[in-house]
Amino acid sequence: MTRQQSVARGRSARGEAPRAGHAEFTRNPTRPEPLTLLQQQATTRVPELVPIRYSRMAVSPFSYFRGAALPMASDLADTPRSGLDVQVCGDAHLGNFGVFGSPERRLVFDINDFDETMSGPWEWDVKRLATSLEIAGRENGHRAARRRESVVAAVAAYRRAMRDFAERPVLDVWYAVADVAALQAKLAPRLGGDRRKRVARTIAKAYTKDNLGALERFAGSDGGRSYIVADPPLVTPARDLVGDGYRGTDVLADLRDVLGAYRANLEPERRVLFDRYELADVARKVVGVGSVGARTYMALLLGDGGRDPLFLQAKEAAPSVLEPFLGPSGFGNEGRRIVVGQRLMQTVSDIFLGWVRVQGFDGHRRDFYLRQLRDWKGSAEIETLGPKAMRIYGEVCGWTLAKAHARSGDRIAIAAYLGSGPSFDRAVGEFARAYADQNERDHRALVDAIGDGRIAAGAGGRVTETGGLPAGV
Repeated sequence: MTRQQSVARGRSARGEAPRAGHAEFTRNPTRPEPLTLLQQQATTRVPELVPIRYSRMAVSPFSYFRGAALPMASDLADTPRSGLDVQVCGDAHLGNFGVFGSPERRLVFDINDFDETMSGPWEWDVKRLATSLEIAGRENGHRAARRRESVVAAVAAYRRAMRDFAERPVLDVWYAVADVAALQAKLAPRLGGDRRKRVARTIAKAYTKDNLGALERFAGSDGGRSYIVADPPLVTPARDLVGDGYRGTDVLADLRDVLGAYRANLEPERRVLFDRYELADVARKVVGVGSVGARTYMALLLGDGGRDPLFLQAKEAAPSVLEPFLGPSGFGNEGRRIVVGQRLMQTVSDIFLGWVRVQGFDGHRRDFYLRQLRDWKGSAEIETLGPKAMRIYGEVCGWTLAKAHARSGDRIAIAAYLGSGPSFDRAVGEFARAYADQNERDHRALVDAIGDGRIAAGAGGRVTETGGLPAGV
C-alpha cells in the first residue's frame, strides 16, 4: 500500500472498531469457564508437574494472571478488533519483558517470551500489558488513581511510539533497539536515588547470569566429570526420571535425538560453533508459572576440555493459546512458529535459537524450541515498584511492544487508527480495570477449587527467573 492508502485504512478501521469501544468488557457466558480451560491445557502436560502450576497460580491475582493466557485469549476473542493484524506476543504481561545479552554483547531490553506468538490483533497484546499493570499496581498497594496513570501512560507510550515508527524508514524500525546503557542514562533523571541503585543492581546481576554462573548454580563435579545436580521437583536429572511413559535412560536418548535434530536445523556457521561442545548431562526443569508442566529440559554441554560450559534449554512447543480463536498459525511445526515469531518481534535474538520436531519422544511426536538457558537475563522486581517506577516501567514496555508490532504490521495504518489524542489510551485504561476485577474473581475461583479438593495443588518450590514472583513461591 501507499502511505495514503495505509492512513485511509487505519482511519476506516475506526468505523469497524471505535476506539472508545475498547473500554468494554463483559465475559461471554457461552465461553468455557477459566478453570475448565486450564484443566484442558493440563491434559497434554507432565501429570506430576501440573499441581505445581496450580500452586504457583494460586499465590496471588498477578501470579494467576501470568498463567491464565488461555482464559484471557478466550475473553479477548469477544472484544473489538481493528483488523490490523501483526505478529503478536500472545502473552505480553509485565513479567515477559526484560534484559538479555545481544550477539554483539550489549545488554538490551525487549520482550522475552514467545510461546504463544502468532499473527493476531495488536490490541490483544496492548490489553494484556495494560491489565498486568493494573493488577501489579493493586498488589503493590497503589491507589486507584495512580494505577490508572500507569496504565494510561503505558498505552500512550505505545501510541506515541507507533506514530513515531510510522514516520521512520522501514530499516530504522528494524534496527530500533532499547540499549540498556542508553535507557538507563535516559531514565536516570526521572528515578530517585534508591530506584537508580536498584536498577544498577538488577543490571549488574544480569551480567552474572551467564553459562559460568549457571554451571556454578546447577552443576557439580565428580572425578572431573560435570553433572547437573538434582533439586526435585524443580530440577530432575534424566538419570532420575521415571514416569510419563519412560525411564531416565530413555529420556537421555530422546534428548540426544532432540539435540541431533536441532544441530541439523542450525545454519552452517552456527553448526560449527555448536560442534565445539559435547553433551555432558540433561535434566528436566520446571520454569515459570503458565509453562509449568510443559516438557522443558536443560542440557549441559562442555567445550575446551570441560572448561567452557554451555547450557541450552529445550522447551516443548504446544499450539498457541490464540489458535482456538484466530485459527491455525500456518506453521507445521510449533517450535518453528515460536522461533520465527521471536525473530520477527525482537530486534536481536539468541544465536542458539532453533527448533526441532522429534518422532518417538516418550512415544509421541513432539516439537521443541531451543535457546541458551541464561544469557545475561534479568527482569524488573515488579513487586518492589512504587507508583512512579511502575509508570516509567510501563512506558518502557509500551514503547517496546510498539517496536515489536511495527516490525511486522502496517505501522502507518495502526498509527492512523490510534490518532494523536488519548481516546484509545483511556479506553484501554477502563478495560484494564474491568478485567483486573474479573481476574480477581477467577483467582478466587482457583483458590476455592484447591481448597475444596476439586483441583490438586502441590508444593512448587521456588520460582526461578520469573521476573517478579518472590522466592519461596
